[in-house]
Amino acid sequence: MPLTVDHVDYAYSFQKPVLHDVSLSISENTIMGLIGPNGSGKSTLIKVILDLLQTQGGTIRIDGQKNSTRSAKMSSIYLSSNDYLPEFLTGEEYIRFMHGLYAEPLDMQVLVGHFDRYSMGGRHRDLIEDYSHGMRKKLQLIAAFMLERRLTVIDETLNGVDIESVKIFEKDVRSLAKDGRSVLLCSHDFGVLENVADDVAVLIQGVLVFQGDLGSVNKDYGNLSVLASEYIQSVGVE
Repeated sequence: MPLTVDHVDYAYSFQKPVLHDVSLSISENTIMGLIGPNGSGKSTLIKVILDLLQTQGGTIRIDGQKNSTRSAKMSSIYLSSNDYLPEFLTGEEYIRFMHGLYAEPLDMQVLVGHFDRYSMGGRHRDLIEDYSHGMRKKLQLIAAFMLERRLTVIDETLNGVDIESVKIFEKDVRSLAKDGRSVLLCSHDFGVLENVADDVAVLIQGVLVFQGDLGSVNKDYGNLSVLASEYIQSVGVE
């Protein structure tokens, strides 16, 4: 199982928990969409999953290993919502650095091909400081698609990416979720999630209120927007 989260709690202070008894799992060859209102704890959950924040209750396993182990970290990759990248590196140097972290050889032909496909042809040897916001996001995506970890976690990384590249992303992320690999995709873009996700989880006020397959969601609710609205209204979130 690429990801198992069992009864996880987390709080930044003693007054109010950010996550309360959260449990979810992602099967092999699966893209799970994670949705919820702003402030619902989605980014906190992602950071706890990846051991960027330590769990305060419950257990998390990535590829069968406790999330704090080196094996779990080598099996996963995190694409954050920001574009804070080392500006003193070129795009190629950044990809090479990421491959070095995971002890993977770099295929330059594949790298150049990805840059071409994402409308960044010839820019792989330019400094990241000269990249636009959207280009930095696409650089993160290229790294993840090249490294092909067992679990790829994407937290709003598509914000600022042009529509044509989003369409390419949809094809690439479906190809990534094969051969035992899976993806946790956090996004407010329900259109993208409806195009690529197999399952969806809804997090509201730190509680996982729904987890199910997208086919059932479409059958029972019509679309993700209706599902989200009903659960948000049911707990009184404004």
